[in-house]
Amino acid sequence: MVGEPSGVFMSFMYYAALSMEALGVAVICVGVVATTGLFLYRSWVHRSTDHFYHTYRRGMGKAILLGLELLVAGDIILTATHNFNLQHVALLGLLVLIRTFLSFSLEIELNGHLPWRRPREDQENGNFV
Repeated sequence: MVGEPSGVFMSFMYYAALSMEALGVAVICVGVVATTGLFLYRSWVHRSTDHFYHTYRRGMGKAILLGLELLVAGDIILTATHNFNLQHVALLGLLVLIRTFLSFSLEIELNGHLPWRRPREDQENGNFV
């Protein structure tokens, strides 16, 4: 029929969605391993964990956020091309809602402020307030 996606297109979109999801999982796993390895190395060399802990948490949070973005992108592709019914759209909406909440929470935890409230620079000594 005219306007209906062909089998080749559907297969390509299916594998594209799976690739996005696999990439998202890989980003999270590699990010966790890399930031943990870097943290342990720096802590061992400098014999202190206090100085590097904030950097470790920040790197871990960034890896999780990027991985979540890729996972949601894969879910959007799969839902839009294969499972376009009310149940799957509702599930996608729930996943996006959870991802948004996690992203929002991680942003506050990592930066110490709401995403739309950037710290102001103190005019006297150049420090952020």
